[in-house]
Amino acid sequence: MNPSLPGRPTWAEIDLERLAENFRAIKSFCGPGLQYMAVIKANAYGHGAVECGRRLEAEGADWFGVATLEEGVQLRQAGIVRPILVLGGLWPGQEVSFLNFGLTPVIFTVEQAELLADAAMEAGTIVGIHVKIDTGMNRIGFRPEEVHQIAQKLAALGSIKVEGLMSHFACADDLSEIDFTNRQMSAFSSAVDIFLSAGHRPEIIDLANSPGAVAHPQSRSKMVRIGGILYGITRDILPERIDRPPLKPVMSVFTKIAMIKSVPAGETIGYSRTFTTGRDSLIATIALGYNDGYDRALSNKGDVVVRGRFAPVVGRVSMDWVTIDVTDVPDIKAGDTVVVLGTDGRASVTAEDIAKKIDTISYEITCGIAHRVPRIFK
Repeated sequence: MNPSLPGRPTWAEIDLERLAENFRAIKSFCGPGLQYMAVIKANAYGHGAVECGRRLEAEGADWFGVATLEEGVQLRQAGIVRPILVLGGLWPGQEVSFLNFGLTPVIFTVEQAELLADAAMEAGTIVGIHVKIDTGMNRIGFRPEEVHQIAQKLAALGSIKVEGLMSHFACADDLSEIDFTNRQMSAFSSAVDIFLSAGHRPEIIDLANSPGAVAHPQSRSKMVRIGGILYGITRDILPERIDRPPLKPVMSVFTKIAMIKSVPAGETIGYSRTFTTGRDSLIATIALGYNDGYDRALSNKGDVVVRGRFAPVVGRVSMDWVTIDVTDVPDIKAGDTVVVLGTDGRASVTAEDIAKKIDTISYEITCGIAHRVPRIFK
């Protein structure tokens, strides 16, 4: 994107004040005595990692969580100085970069720890790691039956310090799975005891993710990892009918109407002729498509808001254009602003609303807003 050129009228607004308010609300809800990791991986769930990270650092975030070395380096080069945990671990050849940029890896294989230990020894330093325990996710992490052996092996690596122990909930958002969540908490507690008995003194015990921190207060250890709820994404992430902090969406997405045409009843709209007008209609074309992150599965399913009224998506979502039926919107004209994600008067479209229509989760909606959609921070 060339900032010197006039832009296509499709953009996302990121409300950094709301982000800060959400962070403060979460801290107030969870209480004192905890450290807070702000998870800003995946470009802060699509919201802009550098800008969100700077604001959250100013608000007092203790740690940041990213997925990759590259994401951590981006934050360091942007001037962020708080500790950064790379949740995706360390790959061969990255050890020196972790040391040079002061990044902390999550370790889930002995080989990772050995690579980092060798690099730290050569540099004459001791490096902190967080060790991932798999308590039931069966994704990454050391299984419970391995923990005793792993604790001994890590203790033998003199240039490694186990700074943190962590795990990850599989279904903390589902209260019908409370027995499984409790088993995860018990397995993690046992793993912590084993590490302590092996002589490790981790400063950070880290289990609770967003739904864990809100719905399962007993899972709050020394640090909680706050991800999607920071950005006001809650309805398909937190269980229903529980107390929760007051949170507001941080991202809104807008575009404009490129043209409006009158289409007689009985004509078809878009690729593959999947929609036929049932009446004489006003059809508007908006400057948005699946290459902007507006999913093709929203064809004939989605809704946007124009002049405070809902307008349905009609026909197939294409790469750069979406057609909407604005027959019932008064005084409509080309150039009018369209709310794709956000609120206009009493009408709103949320990430959760969109996700439900295409059988996914709200995280995928905000993460999917493409890089070619400029972010405007306010």
